[in-house]
Amino acid sequence: MGDSMSLRVVKKILKKVNHYADEMASLSDNQLKDKTKQFRKRVKNGESLDSILPEAFAAMREADKRVLGMFPYDVQVMGGIVLHQGNIAEMKTGEGKTLTATMPMYLNALSGESTILVTTNDYLANRDCEEMSQVYNWMGLSAASAVPENTDELKPEDKRKIYNSDIVYTTNSSLGFDYLIDNLASSKEEKFMPEFSYVIVDEVDAVLLDTATTPLVISGAPRVQSNIYKMVDEFVVSLTEDEDYRMDEEKNNVWLTEQGIDTAESYFRVDNLYDGKHVELVRHIALALKAHTLFEIGKDFVVENEKMYLLDSTEGRILENTKLQQGQQQAIEAAVGAEISDDMRSMASITYQNFFRLFKKIGGMTGTGKTANEEFIETYYMKVIQIPTNKPVIRKDYPDKIYPTLKEKLRASLELVKELHAKGQPILLTTANVELSEIYSEILLHEQIPHNLLNAHNAAKEAEIISEAGQWGAVTVATSMAGRGTDIKLGKGVKELGGLAVIGTELMPSKRTELQLRGRSGRQGDPGFSQFFISLEDDTVIKSGPKWLYKYFKKHRNDNPAEPRELKQFRIRKAVQRAQKSHDNQGFMERKQTLDYDESSKMQRNLIYSQRNELIDSNADFKFDAEKFVMNYLDEYLKEHKTWTRNKLSRFIFDNLSYTYSGVPLDFPIDQLEEVRKLLYSIVKQSLEEKRAELDSVDEVIRFYRLSVLKAIDTGWVEEVDNLQQLRTVVSNRSTAQRNPVFEYHKEAERSFKRMQKFVNRLIVRNIMLSVIEIGADGKKDIYFA
Repeated sequence: MGDSMSLRVVKKILKKVNHYADEMASLSDNQLKDKTKQFRKRVKNGESLDSILPEAFAAMREADKRVLGMFPYDVQVMGGIVLHQGNIAEMKTGEGKTLTATMPMYLNALSGESTILVTTNDYLANRDCEEMSQVYNWMGLSAASAVPENTDELKPEDKRKIYNSDIVYTTNSSLGFDYLIDNLASSKEEKFMPEFSYVIVDEVDAVLLDTATTPLVISGAPRVQSNIYKMVDEFVVSLTEDEDYRMDEEKNNVWLTEQGIDTAESYFRVDNLYDGKHVELVRHIALALKAHTLFEIGKDFVVENEKMYLLDSTEGRILENTKLQQGQQQAIEAAVGAEISDDMRSMASITYQNFFRLFKKIGGMTGTGKTANEEFIETYYMKVIQIPTNKPVIRKDYPDKIYPTLKEKLRASLELVKELHAKGQPILLTTANVELSEIYSEILLHEQIPHNLLNAHNAAKEAEIISEAGQWGAVTVATSMAGRGTDIKLGKGVKELGGLAVIGTELMPSKRTELQLRGRSGRQGDPGFSQFFISLEDDTVIKSGPKWLYKYFKKHRNDNPAEPRELKQFRIRKAVQRAQKSHDNQGFMERKQTLDYDESSKMQRNLIYSQRNELIDSNADFKFDAEKFVMNYLDEYLKEHKTWTRNKLSRFIFDNLSYTYSGVPLDFPIDQLEEVRKLLYSIVKQSLEEKRAELDSVDEVIRFYRLSVLKAIDTGWVEEVDNLQQLRTVVSNRSTAQRNPVFEYHKEAERSFKRMQKFVNRLIVRNIMLSVIEIGADGKKDIYFA
């Protein structure tokens, strides 16, 4: 169904909403509030949310007017309908997405199931919750923020209370981590998350596309830390590109040449670098090479107070609580001289792609989603529907100005900045990374042009800086984070000057990001214009442009031309546009591959979490025949191990069944497998009888068995999550051997899962047989597992 057809359906529903407007306006406050109880009763009696939508939207619209003083426009109602339908509403900047969301949030909360709104940062979540909870509370619904300032102090019961609210505001990262933490709970009392039902994702393209390849990871105990990060880094620094290593920037890969391998063998005094015993050395060299060649400070990470923080490559924000895995974090830290952090084991992990697909229904809001419509349909089964603006957009978007070099681009863009600033027209000057934003800031300081700088180093002031960006004479330099979710309102006299000028200073890696930045100007029919300045040295042009364009750049390079040379040739303009499209397509393929890789993890994760929830929720219904389980384990083990010695059997008993067994008798018929079985059976029966005697009741026995199984599953799953992380790195290299790395990964992941299941069964046996039960100071029985 095309946009026009979808909008026709939406407009029919809008007509029904408008039909109830006068009726709702005629109600007293108490009568309007009472509508919530009536709607809930109707839903409980089997009426669908779709059937009550016109009345519920009309009621909430009237409540918005009375409580907030804002009556949603027809276009906002249309946006709300699209959100309820589980699609993406593309609404331009300043069209009131926050108010739009109140209607579908209210409607879906009537079902009594979880209704969550996700934003990109804590400030927006708390701001929107504080403002909109007034109207929800007035209509009899509870609302809460899951990212309060003291979030570290929240206990499971506090979080449960938050998530039990009718409506919850939170961030994508906080919600994802809460989900992982909830699935590490060891008892019902520690769990706090509801079953996922409906979610609205604000800035949906930023969350579901731009951060899709960065998994959420909860780390546990550190691995044994390697002491060769710095030593290998010193070696890599001594290498020469093209002679010792080569780089393929399109595939983001780097490798040692034959000469580089010889150099490494000489440096580390090894005969054959790729001998199996040197696998850790090879891994560290690969990590250090990537750290020096494929990661850029100011674009991929920043260093503050000797600590390294990753950046969102699209928006330039610091990614809180996020680290690269498999030692890459530590390799970069060594490369830039930052403090080397612990290499932590991964205990739980999920990508945003698979996390948000856990919801029964997702709605999304963004100002720039249409260019990614096909990807949203393919990955999330959501359509992007463009909602008309309340007032026509009169902003002028000028064609890109293209220059051969960075210096020429800087000069040309600054000439425009000076011209506009001289007459007081506000300017938002956007860059693709932190480094370039600081270069512009230094130049503006030199030119004595006062300005605000917004990048990852001062993101805490984001809302304040952006809210002032439309005032007379304001100059704001920002990375592409540029205050998404915060309106830029024009100050007095600015309309007459032509409104806000958005000056882009680099070819953005995606058309979406470019459109989002242009859309910072011209809100709600305001005047304004956007102009992008591009050079052939821009990162996206170099990485994704055709080879002839790079040759053209080298031939026409002049670091000190008399005047900036604008390139107006049609061929060059098309090549630059294709570079952006190519980069966009590459991003889509990377996200698709991440989803393909994560399929095995998803299946395993769903199975393990389902088993854990059954264990935790089962209570007295938990059925577990410990004796039968241990005997079956022993039978399977004896099928694979038919030859025994006295020492080997004693060791097996001590490691798995009993710490107190006195030893295999000298005259024991060790060569008779059936006698070995009988001996093991007798130890198991005696030990289990002793365990049951130590526990006072059937309930205590059930609790003991449940904890034994739960701890075994958790230990095995932590090993498996960590192993899957390592496995992906290993199999990605198989693409060079003409193998499909995704297929190889799934094959290896299946084998790994089978090994884990065997490992878990052994751990269950050990937990039951080798655990120690003691009476604590409080009189309760404490269980200590082996």
